[in-house]
Amino acid sequence: MRRVVITGMGCVTPLGTKIEELWQNLQRGASGVGYTTLFDASNFPTKISAEVRNWSIADVGEDPERWRYQGRHTHFAVGAAKQAVGDAGVLDQSIDPTRFGVYLGCGEGQQDFGRFTKMMLAAMEDGDQLDMVKFTQTGLREMHPISELEQEPNMPAGHLASLFDAQGPNSNCLTACAASSQAIGEASEIIRRGEADVMLSGGAHSMIHPFGVTGFNLLTALSTNNEHPTKASRPFDMHRDGFVLGEGASMVVLEEYERAKARGAKIYGELTGYGSTADAFRITDTHPEGRGAISCIKMALQDAKLNGEQIHYINAHGTSTAVNDRVESLAIKQAFGAQAYKIPVSSTKSMTGHLIAAAGATEAIICLLALRDQVLPPTTNYETPDPDCDLDYIPNEARQAKCQHALSNSFGFGGQNITLIVSKM
Repeated sequence: MRRVVITGMGCVTPLGTKIEELWQNLQRGASGVGYTTLFDASNFPTKISAEVRNWSIADVGEDPERWRYQGRHTHFAVGAAKQAVGDAGVLDQSIDPTRFGVYLGCGEGQQDFGRFTKMMLAAMEDGDQLDMVKFTQTGLREMHPISELEQEPNMPAGHLASLFDAQGPNSNCLTACAASSQAIGEASEIIRRGEADVMLSGGAHSMIHPFGVTGFNLLTALSTNNEHPTKASRPFDMHRDGFVLGEGASMVVLEEYERAKARGAKIYGELTGYGSTADAFRITDTHPEGRGAISCIKMALQDAKLNGEQIHYINAHGTSTAVNDRVESLAIKQAFGAQAYKIPVSSTKSMTGHLIAAAGATEAIICLLALRDQVLPPTTNYETPDPDCDLDYIPNEARQAKCQHALSNSFGFGGQNITLIVSKM
């Protein structure tokens, strides 16, 4: 089985729109959370989010007019992908386009809330009965065909393939918060099997819109600590009350090791372990005994041929919800035994917010940066210990530490579990 390494990285996140900016902000414990500006959230229980601010697709050399019908998540995907591909330098080499593929974990596109509202108002203007004729006529007049097509979650993968002439395997998976981690894992398997030599992988998502916030508020999943936005995401803390919704994109270039070595590529690390399981329990709740997460972690360790003592850092899913943080802590203890108390764990969602489909790829990149610089990012806003969460969560300050192998967990609504392990070369 062929080895897979990471030779390029890129990001557009609330905490930084370039890799080094993101990394510096993480190390100093900065926050990307603030009051929501993308729509009027004043009447929602949650009025805060982690938005990508002061960034445009023009910042990566693209003409905004070309992308005017594409949603925020596609813009983010293009921005992160151009950084990653440029960083890897794969287009500067002789590359067979049929051996270059794309595998993303992207969410649905922009929701046409404004036009949909116009349709509903037109349909209800004569009373409280829905007039489907007016609803349909208004939709046909107001909606744009390309904008509607762009709601399909596979569209960013298609755009990136066209942008880089990547004619190889092309896929998108949408397994909620586990999506981009799963995409990276599956992309690595494609290279391992010999079906491609280079894969662009990662994810992009933006759910900071009325439909997205309404759904998560109905699930009581979001923090309502509106008075203190930067303190709202507090994974593993006793007083956590939900996650903070974020947005963005992160991308990596995965490459077959011998090819990367032959061309003298810069190698950030090797993807050594991949685990994928399902809780098969409930849509919004992880199994209370963490059975899916435990087996996923063990599967990744087995794939990497590592034991628990060889893992030096865990980037937790760590959403800041009562159930996730308790069950993930339990799962780590069950998977690693007594060694769990010796492994530093942090949730960088305390600073970035929860990027949903893009979260896993972002956190895999953070693990690679930890390997590069031998620095472990903190869990910020950790003030009051929870007896059910009793591991070393690297509270509030980054830590210098030996790091040869790092593990990243991603657990999605629906019960999907993904664990990735990256290793220093």
